[in-house]
Amino acid sequence: MATVHRADRPQESGPPDRGAERDVIVEAAYRLLTASAGASVPITAVLAEAGMSTRAFYRHFDSKDALLLAMFRTDSERVLRELRAAAERAVTAHEALHGWIRSILHFAADPRRRSRALVIASDEVRRAKGYRAEQARYEAGQDAALAEILRRGLGDGSLPRARPETDAPLVRAAFTEGFGLVMARPVGADVGPVADGVLSFVDRALGAHGISG
Repeated sequence: MATVHRADRPQESGPPDRGAERDVIVEAAYRLLTASAGASVPITAVLAEAGMSTRAFYRHFDSKDALLLAMFRTDSERVLRELRAAAERAVTAHEALHGWIRSILHFAADPRRRSRALVIASDEVRRAKGYRAEQARYEAGQDAALAEILRRGLGDGSLPRARPETDAPLVRAAFTEGFGLVMARPVGADVGPVADGVLSFVDRALGAHGISG
């Protein structure tokens, strides 16, 4: 556990900066769960790492489970915002879909994002009450965004075989499998072969522009 010196600890005198206070607690939890390889970490350890009091904790979270789920939601919403923004900038739906999938797979190769993904997938977080609902919420958000891309692909002709509502979860399943393959490789390993395989499969399934068969 990292040592937090008194001079470095956030001061609780005066009105607290609630956003910053919450972020300090969340980042402390990430550090400890990463160091413990996802094993259980008590709230007391998180607060010691953050240099925060129990009162500070309960200003933001009702329980340890609430903290863990907030970590999941914050990261998942950030990922969706980034991917949606990139998709909106793409010229065609085909380009948007390729960018989405490549970005997801590169997240698994990036050291910091991989570390956070391992925490979210750890037994400690998965045991949190409400985890399944949060996971379903994230998947539904991805499916909705992917369906938008597929509908756009029907409109611009770049994904002519797409059936947006039914194909979106299948596309997600394909790149989720690819994400697992990348996570099993060393940090910084070449994502290209996995990405090319997933993209080739998706292109053929959706009849991507320029793909025959």
